[in-house]
Amino acid sequence: MTLGMIEVFKGAGLLIYPLGACSAIAVFIIFERIYALRSAAILPPDLVDAVMHGRPLVGGRHTVLSRIVEFAEQHENDADSLKAFARLEVNRMERGVPYLDVIYAAAPLLGLSGTVTGLLQVFSGISPDSNGLPDPVAFTKGVALALSATVIGLSIAIPSLIGSGYLQRRIDNYAAQLDVLLERIINRTRK
Repeated sequence: MTLGMIEVFKGAGLLIYPLGACSAIAVFIIFERIYALRSAAILPPDLVDAVMHGRPLVGGRHTVLSRIVEFAEQHENDADSLKAFARLEVNRMERGVPYLDVIYAAAPLLGLSGTVTGLLQVFSGISPDSNGLPDPVAFTKGVALALSATVIGLSIAIPSLIGSGYLQRRIDNYAAQLDVLLERIINRTRK
């Protein structure tokens, strides 16, 4: 890490710790959800094909669609409870994503708080030189370091916002596909 980066982190003051926690949590949620929302774990192609073409429902064990199929087989002729169960599965897919919304709202505010406290320290520490003027180099360096907290907060918020949008769109796509498959499963259990 360069000396400049260390100074930027020091400029954030004590708020670097909650900002760091926000960053770590956001990275964990994004990568965990990307892994959990891969199509093989949600809608395995072999099971989707079997549902769509009325073939025996085998394959894709331990996936969202297999849990829905298993629930449908255990609760035949109960379309309402099957739809409720499918909504619960979609809700499980969203696990963690709302926290990204909190992070992308909170991180810039934490950064702004660090900037404000840093600016207060800079302005309270102004001491005039022999001419009665503050040292411009020390003043501008202090302001620049105070602004580093906002930069860090924004650099956490922007990837969290993008990750949240991407994951939510992916979940919405899966939910739409599950709606179609759910109708096929309901029609199948009525026969």
